[in-house]
Amino acid sequence: MKYKYKYVDRMDETSDGNTDALHFGSYIHKILEKGYKATTYEELEVLAEEYKKDYKFGKSYNKKIEPCLKNFLRLNASLEETVDVEHGFNIEVASDIEIIGYIDRIVKGNQGGYLVVDYKTGKREKSKVELYQDTQMKNYAFAVHRVFKTPLANIVCAHYYPVTDNLVTVKYSETQIASHIRGVVEDVWKIRKLKKKDLTPCQNEFCNWCGYKNACPLFVDSSTVAKVIEEAKTKS
Repeated sequence: MKYKYKYVDRMDETSDGNTDALHFGSYIHKILEKGYKATTYEELEVLAEEYKKDYKFGKSYNKKIEPCLKNFLRLNASLEETVDVEHGFNIEVASDIEIIGYIDRIVKGNQGGYLVVDYKTGKREKSKVELYQDTQMKNYAFAVHRVFKTPLANIVCAHYYPVTDNLVTVKYSETQIASHIRGVVEDVWKIRKLKKKDLTPCQNEFCNWCGYKNACPLFVDSSTVAKVIEEAKTKS
């Protein structure tokens, strides 16, 4: 349904109750992106002050900033050569089908291996088992494999949680990634073959960050859904 609202109906997303969390996450991401070369807390503190005006979140989040920055410094000290931050990729996996994304940080080790780091500021941390099923990280592994022409065996993917200083790592096999890419292609064709009426809501972890919850029948009544859709048509 999000696909329908965004790409078929061309509806604008609206903010939801998670605005504070989203802004805080983006704020911390910006500091870590710009401060990957930092070796002192003071350097990160300057960045934190510089970018804070660009994000809006409740005062309760302020106490999390210092631990995040200090934990990040410890991570920085343990890493080797950073190849890129906010690395954008656009890779064709089949005719007229691409995977697109941005990787928070790519680090190259002295032995030639790569560490793919995705920063996470949410409350819930994923386990290693859950990370093995993570489609986003599989996309990242495939992208690094293709862009840097390195075997998947040389790539470690990780979620880094600056709030708790936890680094959860996994390695994907060639079989896992090949299966994942086949699944991506199959999913795209399933969507392409669907009719508008078949694009129905499916509740999952991403609902927390969706900008269409105010028009989703899983979260609001049918009259509210109809009203929001009608208002969107009027604006367009």
